[in-house]
Amino acid sequence: MRIYLAGHRGMVGAAIARKLSARGADLLTRTHAELDLTDQQAVKGFFEAERPDAVILAAAKVGGIHANNSYPAEFIYENLMMECNIVHQAHMAGVRRMLFLGSSCIYPRDAPQPMREDALLTGTLEATNEPYAIAKIAGIKLCESYNRQYGTDYRAVMPTNLYGPGDNFHSANSHVLPALIRRFHEAAEADADEVVVWGSGKPRREFLHVDDMADAALFVFNLDEAVYRSETQPMLSHINIGAGQDISIADLAALVAKVTGFKGSIRLDASKPDGTPRKLMDVSCLARLGWRAQIGLEEGIISTYEWFLHNRDNVREG
Repeated sequence: MRIYLAGHRGMVGAAIARKLSARGADLLTRTHAELDLTDQQAVKGFFEAERPDAVILAAAKVGGIHANNSYPAEFIYENLMMECNIVHQAHMAGVRRMLFLGSSCIYPRDAPQPMREDALLTGTLEATNEPYAIAKIAGIKLCESYNRQYGTDYRAVMPTNLYGPGDNFHSANSHVLPALIRRFHEAAEADADEVVVWGSGKPRREFLHVDDMADAALFVFNLDEAVYRSETQPMLSHINIGAGQDISIADLAALVAKVTGFKGSIRLDASKPDGTPRKLMDVSCLARLGWRAQIGLEEGIISTYEWFLHNRDNVREG
């Protein structure tokens, strides 16, 4: 099977590429400079020329609360365009198998915890990342609609908060865990007395190492179609991917301080936004299918911090 992996340079895409390469897969990739996925004609030409057997759609514009609040138009436009172009042109080129990677932010802000797949579209989304969430929901519905109308096998997985090698460690635009790793590392280097953490520290978040995410994504991608359909529904076809346990932001900050060797105090700035109060995934569907996370949070933070130390001159800054 010749697999086109969209987004192979991102954190998740790179992890999937590593696993596919290790398994000897025939992998097809393009950089952004080679193929702009928001360009309909360019994507059309690519699929007509290459005709892959399957697609894994890991490409996305992503960021933390600050980035989502600052660039909502870019987040909804770019993600919608990439999804529409790839799903439609894959279908037009005869691609029957696809895996779409979404996000846990698709669920309502106040969804019952842990969040089950059937919580989708049952309430109001978190305002700080609503444009991104809408785009990801549209991606799920694109896959489902093409399946219903054309008989394709387009699947969707919804990962929880991810971290690991290749993450974005930008001081303002990154997600919470890499932002904390950088902030506490720099504070430890400077022998600072204090680190300020955004929010009250009360919200709880679930974190999954990107290598676990890649393994789970390929597990779902490779499931027999009958098995996949036995655990999903035509209009509720996505599957959650997560660790199944969460941690408060305050406790996360203390754990990152421990790993990075920061000895000062931690001050919580409650004037900054908290975001969703809690985001814990119900991963019982994936567990029934036979997959569970293997990398513990402290173990994962230690290895991610080591990666950061060895690559900090080249870490992504946006």
